[in-house]
Amino acid sequence: MLNITPLVRIYGTRRLRKLAAMNAADIQQRQLLGLVARASRTTFGRDHDFKSIRSVTEFQARVPLRRYEDFQERYWGDAFPDLRGVTWPSRVPYLAVTSGTTSGRTKYIPCTNEMISSNTMAGLDLICHHLASRPGSKILGGKSFMLGGSTDFTDEAPGIRSGDLSGIMTANLPWWFRSRSFPSQELASVTDWELKVGRMVRALDGEDIRLIGGTPSWLLIFFDKLAAHRGDSSPDLAKYFPNLELMIHGGVDFKPYRARFEALIANTRAELREVYPASEGFIGVADQAPEDGLRLMLDTGLFYEFVPVDELDARQPTRHWAGTVQRGINYALVVSSCAGLWSYVLGDTVELVSRNPLRLKVTGRTSYMMSAFGEHLIADEIEAAVRDGGVAIGSDVRDWSVGAVHASDDDSRGGHLYIVEFAGEVPSEARLAHFARTLDAALCATNEDYEAHRSEGFGMNPPQAIALSPGEFAEWMKSRGQLGGQHKVPRIINDAELFDELRGFADGNPLPL
Repeated sequence: MLNITPLVRIYGTRRLRKLAAMNAADIQQRQLLGLVARASRTTFGRDHDFKSIRSVTEFQARVPLRRYEDFQERYWGDAFPDLRGVTWPSRVPYLAVTSGTTSGRTKYIPCTNEMISSNTMAGLDLICHHLASRPGSKILGGKSFMLGGSTDFTDEAPGIRSGDLSGIMTANLPWWFRSRSFPSQELASVTDWELKVGRMVRALDGEDIRLIGGTPSWLLIFFDKLAAHRGDSSPDLAKYFPNLELMIHGGVDFKPYRARFEALIANTRAELREVYPASEGFIGVADQAPEDGLRLMLDTGLFYEFVPVDELDARQPTRHWAGTVQRGINYALVVSSCAGLWSYVLGDTVELVSRNPLRLKVTGRTSYMMSAFGEHLIADEIEAAVRDGGVAIGSDVRDWSVGAVHASDDDSRGGHLYIVEFAGEVPSEARLAHFARTLDAALCATNEDYEAHRSEGFGMNPPQAIALSPGEFAEWMKSRGQLGGQHKVPRIINDAELFDELRGFADGNPLPL
């Protein structure tokens, strides 16, 4: 296969020089005004007088914050599936199907040709950053393997199809990249994830894979399947992929997975890089070390706003943007895009770690606050506590969910129940109890509201934990029709019906404790 890395390196040198010279505020205002001008004749543009908007301030004064449900009720619902001219002027050929991670509600996010180009540019930027850190790279001399969703779409109307975003991007790869991607288009179209994984494992024999990407939990399962196919007790990526250079991950907090992935690539030449892809747009990529955060994509058709989380539901929330955003504040991320989203509350919470250039870290979800009893825990705090619990008992946490168990006739207080899948053997009851105690102590140390509610058991019982056997979260996701692709195990489950479903699944699968 022809190695085109030198050609991409030339582009990358120019691209990184351009990124280094960018003024974030200037480029973001130009992005917004360009988007507004494009959409001025849409239904949304007329409703909000886009033709008269000349600044970020004017845009924010005319366009309120909205969530998916607001767009669906006011704009997209009646027009579905043909959204041309509603919130974006051009045809919307794809609808990215996604489910909320705290509920089973299906969302259809518009995906325009402009958005596909935006996502492609973000992916190319990631390669540019990799090439800058690896002068001897030959990453495009082999193939790239993305463990994504199916390219078998649902026809919603002539020329309009719905499906997984990763499948949409696979179906629209640049011409020069198609022959350098794995799996084949035929294999990528398989909808049954288990069947697809089995076929991919066999099809990888003899392939020169230099880049691998996907959701960490599904990648680990895939590597285990690959090891079984090769007759190994554990995965050996250095043997399977001797020319591996880059492992891309995103979609979930990577801290619980980092040690396992670092071990997986220990004997390879690969580096780990995080990305921040969403169905609503490709937000950022890692351009430096993991602790340096993710660099925002500033010039790819996205405009960002940052709303302090505690003001999100206020009548007039403070709306920061690239010109005013500050470090050290937990913000709800809001996006306007070339797919016709306008001041759309993405659902993620972020914190800025650098202003020049703009880099952030994802801290959780706006709906990922645990406050069934007034304890006000955020996702970052719970993620860290779960990690501490795993370290305390010497076990890696592979997946987990937490929900509230409310007061009953037998107990006047409620508490939290953690359902956890560990890598390796299921912990004993004693070790699991130690996991829960460590987790409880960590939360008391970091959150005063939680500590007050836990003080002498005044408001909450101690947290409880039950363990699933390895692979059982995947079985639960399969039972929900959400196995593989971009689907993620929900962490904080505030939907009582969904949490009861998970508890019922766990109760129906006796554990070897």
